[in-house]
Amino acid sequence: MNIDGGNVAGFRLTGRSRSDELGTWSSAVTPGGRPAGALRFDPRWTSDPAARDRLVAAVVADRELLRGGLTGLVPVADLIAARDEVWLLTSEPASPTVADLLTASPGSLGAPGPDAGGAATVLLETARTLLALHAAGLSHGALGPGTVVISADGSALLAARGLADALNGRPSPAEHDVAAWASLARELAANWAAPSPRGAEVLERAAATASLRGLAAARDALLAGRDLLPGFPARNALVDVARRWPGHDAPARTAPPAPVTPPPDEGEIVTLLHVPRTGEIHAGHTGGGASTGSPAYTGGGANMANTANVMNTANTGTTGEAVVRFGPGVPTETTAAQIWRAGRDQQQTVPPSDRLRSLGAPARRRRRRTALASVILALMIAGALAVWLLRGQTAPLAVSEVRATAPKKAQGCDTTVRIMGTITTNGSAGEVHYQWRRSDRKAPIEQTDTVAAGETSHEVSLEWTVKGEGSFKGTATLRLLSPLPPGGKLQDKASFTYRCP
Repeated sequence: MNIDGGNVAGFRLTGRSRSDELGTWSSAVTPGGRPAGALRFDPRWTSDPAARDRLVAAVVADRELLRGGLTGLVPVADLIAARDEVWLLTSEPASPTVADLLTASPGSLGAPGPDAGGAATVLLETARTLLALHAAGLSHGALGPGTVVISADGSALLAARGLADALNGRPSPAEHDVAAWASLARELAANWAAPSPRGAEVLERAAATASLRGLAAARDALLAGRDLLPGFPARNALVDVARRWPGHDAPARTAPPAPVTPPPDEGEIVTLLHVPRTGEIHAGHTGGGASTGSPAYTGGGANMANTANVMNTANTGTTGEAVVRFGPGVPTETTAAQIWRAGRDQQQTVPPSDRLRSLGAPARRRRRRTALASVILALMIAGALAVWLLRGQTAPLAVSEVRATAPKKAQGCDTTVRIMGTITTNGSAGEVHYQWRRSDRKAPIEQTDTVAAGETSHEVSLEWTVKGEGSFKGTATLRLLSPLPPGGKLQDKASFTYRCP
């Protein structure tokens, strides 16, 4: 792998690393000087061509979600291969994780650790991301403290989405994510929220709700207990901790890129997110496999699912010659395997002296080949994006009506009144942001729910606990915040009567 001087395809490794079941995560800096991350997969996971194909498919799915507006995942810059190694490059740091912060010694970051409000913020944001993944038919598969990253702005991002499932070949159902989220909630309640017993109780209640009624109900339970969670859902405490973490400091963001070195010979590093054109894979060369003029190697994001009976490249000896065969009956080697083999064979068959001579090839021929590859790559990106947009929902989520209802019968002493709300939509998928206002308090209660496609009526609720003697009339107002119709705001009121002799 071309990592001389601590560089991987233009990403400069900073020396900080941690290991998990997938491989080794390293802190890195992009060619533009921004903090980033790099995961070197354990070769035992990526030696199987089928596992590499599933890995590519998982990364492509994430990139499509990010293009669609999902912000809760650590963004992937590229998936590259050379020799016998596979690296995942991320355009944002993959640390600190919740596990890092849980194990950090008190005061080691020069600031108090996250509190109950910070824990609830992490749980709220991860729940929203998981709900969006499940609505898209995907799951995380390995949710836990080690895969929840706190970014520099304090938001909680999920790392390694689908990677363990892809390498194992065993997709996880959404229920596994729900159980893992509930376990994370209990762990944060016992650690970050421990100094605030009432806040810890809210987290424990949310965990129990997730196990019984799902993530959407657990998210609502967190929002309902916001009065017991100081600082929630603000991210101030998380921002302070994340920015003091090594790799998030200001010098890392403004550091100049590493010195420019001569570009490696094409075939030394290839991106697994680009499908080569027929006939592009030759002996010891991967024309267009990766644009070696750019250190970022961002790839095309094209789907590299099974491409059997399209093209097969086979080594025919030590000379490096290749036989290209077409039509029925060819071996079912996948495209990812072809790219992988081409990069590896380049290292095995081209003498070092030939590599040095290739750096002095005519610039005109290299520029012409790079320009052609760039044009084809741009067309592939545009086509993939167009297909994804066309197969998505035909219309954005729209709300036409909100309605609130309360019990008509007078409520007795020390009771909890349940006020129901109905949000009528056009049946598209998306998020509804709304608030409840109680007549006995000024601060509203804001909530965000994910609505699945095909659901035209979404139910929400407000629980209002009343205690003591006397009587009064309580009024709750349900107001839609987004998406708003062209006519303006949507809201409705419901009232109940409380009597306690």
